[in-house]
Amino acid sequence: MTVLEERKEVKVVEVFDTGEAPLTLSYGPQHPGTGHFRMIISLRGDTVVDAQPDPGFVHRGEEKMAEYKTWITNIPHLERPVILDSAGIQYPYVLAVEKLMGVEPPERAKYLRTIMAELQRITSHLYWFALYGIFLGHSTTFLWCFTDREYLVDLTSLIGGQRITHAYFVPGGVRNDAPKKVPPGLVREFNRYYRMVTGHDLNIGDNDFGRYVTAVCEFFDGRLDDYWDMLFNSEIFIHRTKNIGVLEREDAVRLGVVGTTLRASGVKYDNRVCNPYDAYPYLKFEVPVGERGDCYDRAIVGFKEMRESLKIIAQAVEMMPDGPVKLKQHPINLRVPAGEAVARTEAARGEMMYYIRSEGGDKPYRVKISPPSFRLLPAIPYLLRNAQIADIPPIYWSLNYWPVEADR
Repeated sequence: MTVLEERKEVKVVEVFDTGEAPLTLSYGPQHPGTGHFRMIISLRGDTVVDAQPDPGFVHRGEEKMAEYKTWITNIPHLERPVILDSAGIQYPYVLAVEKLMGVEPPERAKYLRTIMAELQRITSHLYWFALYGIFLGHSTTFLWCFTDREYLVDLTSLIGGQRITHAYFVPGGVRNDAPKKVPPGLVREFNRYYRMVTGHDLNIGDNDFGRYVTAVCEFFDGRLDDYWDMLFNSEIFIHRTKNIGVLEREDAVRLGVVGTTLRASGVKYDNRVCNPYDAYPYLKFEVPVGERGDCYDRAIVGFKEMRESLKIIAQAVEMMPDGPVKLKQHPINLRVPAGEAVARTEAARGEMMYYIRSEGGDKPYRVKISPPSFRLLPAIPYLLRNAQIADIPPIYWSLNYWPVEADR
């Protein structure tokens, strides 16, 4: 008798609710690719009866630390909770400090900030999709996303000077201008990959920075068509995400979720449009929204956002004026007038908000961070209740929740 025939003869035993208390277990703490996080889950069979997030395993005390450092030396450590979107978590801090100072950065700095923020939105989303593939047993997604992501990370390194965390945004502008020329070695490496994928050679003339950025963005825009066929038309991905973890529009608003999770439920809210800042008022782009609010829609909205980010970058490169990139001021001992300010931006995971209070010295009196991941926490128990154990990974990761950002 073969193994298959033996399996066919196994009788299916029905499991009934005996009225006994559900099994409660600890799902974690583990590092599922995003930072240590635990959920306390109650099960009846393989159905989740209750799920309570237990965050705090990667708390870093960022807010308290900000009270002991100067306005400028706060910038590097404030990036750490979201290293793959360091511009996103930095942005509202810098905008709030500028409000207190009563200054605006030069026009060129506004466009450079926008370019960097959108590049990091894409690299953050690629990280999200790479791990989504691992969570669902679709490892090709992981390999494609991380390979393509390298060339976008190279762009952020070219502008900010570092691969991941840049400390690039400063009150009054950005730390340095973008280079006029791209190193030949970087162009050769990208051309090698470009030729492997497209069958053609890249031609950007004299290694001009603007043309190189445009070429990378155009290449990745074409790659998104391949992603659609490879991932979003995949039977595995569709089966594991469609009609799973449905969050209705009213519930999304009631729970206070943000970012792709909110927009996937049909709410067209994006701070780049609703509360525009820096160069965003001058740029044209769409805000993608979903219909069902399920795991598939949340992924689709993120996918479409990458395409819109490419449009924003292309416009910003073309429209960016010449001129200075920061105001003249003391680089370290910056003193900010007394007062309080709030600033909000649209980071990769959603609305990032800061409240800052100054007593007129060279250090903040109070820095309060409201990150998007913290706003996504209430959706976890709501969506996991009555779900199957196998659906925990796609539901959890479809929210694009980042524990380090929430714990900060």
